[in-house]
Amino acid sequence: MEDDIFSSIATNGQLEPKFQQRFQTNFVLVQNILDQNRLLINEINQNHESNIPDKLSRNVGLIRELNNNIRRVVDLYGHLSDSARSMETLSEGESAGTTKSDGRGGLKRVRSGN
Repeated sequence: MEDDIFSSIATNGQLEPKFQQRFQTNFVLVQNILDQNRLLINEINQNHESNIPDKLSRNVGLIRELNNNIRRVVDLYGHLSDSARSMETLSEGESAGTTKSDGRGGLKRVRSGN
């Protein structure tokens, strides 16, 4: 699946190195958070089944931590989506010939009619 994502956002057959590094870093972060969430859920379930007041009270903090982790995962996926979208836009501009050098080693989109 990861190869499909990479191939769909490749530029001239090459994935931008900066994007690839960010992509891989974010996926590692997401996987670590999801692994931590699995442990949190297991502990929450054990505490719930125990019916011990102290453990049930501890679940409040664990559930907050779980919710924060989920927010972080959503944010990371949002950043990946934005990056992929900008790479796709840049790739489409290059293939349509609607970009030009900005004089600083980067590309600048040329608006039609200008």
